[in-house]
Amino acid sequence: MTVPKITKDYEFPDDRYYDRSNHMWAKFDSAENQVIVGIDVLGLEALGDIAYISLQATGIPVQRGESIGVLEAAKMTGDVIAPVSGTLVARNEPIMRDPLIVNIEPYEKGWLVIIEPNAWAEESPDLVSGDEIPAWVEAEIERYRSQGWID
Repeated sequence: MTVPKITKDYEFPDDRYYDRSNHMWAKFDSAENQVIVGIDVLGLEALGDIAYISLQATGIPVQRGESIGVLEAAKMTGDVIAPVSGTLVARNEPIMRDPLIVNIEPYEKGWLVIIEPNAWAEESPDLVSGDEIPAWVEAEIERYRSQGWID
């Protein structure tokens, strides 16, 4: 992992891609042709402490923008939205037994699923990455505050 982007106390590692509307992150492993997926810290801040996680079974096809699970948290319940299309090849079983791992280590041990993408080159440009991250985070913080989702 490279040095994280830090914007108003929210860390967004710059080795990942971020879904603009669902606050899911995607880390592409080109050697394995796999995308590790999790939820970013701003999404977690809005949800609160995760109490329960339900994820789709492995082996199923997934479409970008569709639900692949549910997170139940202190403040609300929300869908886990696939940031890319492909096949769900792994679930992080430890987080299903201890969901707080996601809150404690969202970018490492708290990953949710692994997807084998079938359209990474076409879909990844729609995700936020690199130099776009700080401005997007600032705009999202403002949007979340105006909605009352964060302080």
